[in-house]
Amino acid sequence: MFDPSALLTSLGPWMILGVAIIVFIETGLLFPALPGDSLLIAASVAAPAIGVSRTLIIVVAIAAAIAGDQVSYALGSRYGRRLFKESRRILTPERLKSAERFFAKYGGLSLVLARFFPVLRTYTPCAAGVARYQYVRFSLWNAAGAIAWVIGITLLGALLSTMPWIVAHLELVIVAVLLVPAIPVAVTALVRRRGNAQRTR
Repeated sequence: MFDPSALLTSLGPWMILGVAIIVFIETGLLFPALPGDSLLIAASVAAPAIGVSRTLIIVVAIAAAIAGDQVSYALGSRYGRRLFKESRRILTPERLKSAERFFAKYGGLSLVLARFFPVLRTYTPCAAGVARYQYVRFSLWNAAGAIAWVIGITLLGALLSTMPWIVAHLELVIVAVLLVPAIPVAVTALVRRRGNAQRTR
């Protein structure tokens, strides 16, 4: 499951179905451990050898990504707000109001950018549902983010497939692709942690 190259090779012509299921589950069922980015890269690299069209990969992956976020939004909208109570330390009503203000101001941009960050990609649409971000806007930005992410990552895989060294060391390249988006998130978290520590002194 967590070795995209081996997974796609084992699926053969059924690779498209595997891509659709994993892309959908990653966001639709709130399961962040699945290899969305690396799967699309590996699928794009392996497509010619398996005899699968990259265009078909793009269409199917976009549909799965949009559907997954729609389910995640629905879960957040229907059940998420129940988790926020005065007695909670983190999930307080004040945090919920902050989330609502955030999505009112940055909702569209956050939905698009979150697509390119593994963990954020999983939970942002659910958070939008919890915050009751306007559904029509959510749907439009959800589609825009899915299109940008799938096409961008698939084309990156197509470019990498033209480089023999990259193909021979695909696992290392996939790890690098996963780590690069995580760097700014880690840096931001570290800065916030230091800032909070300084304020409490």
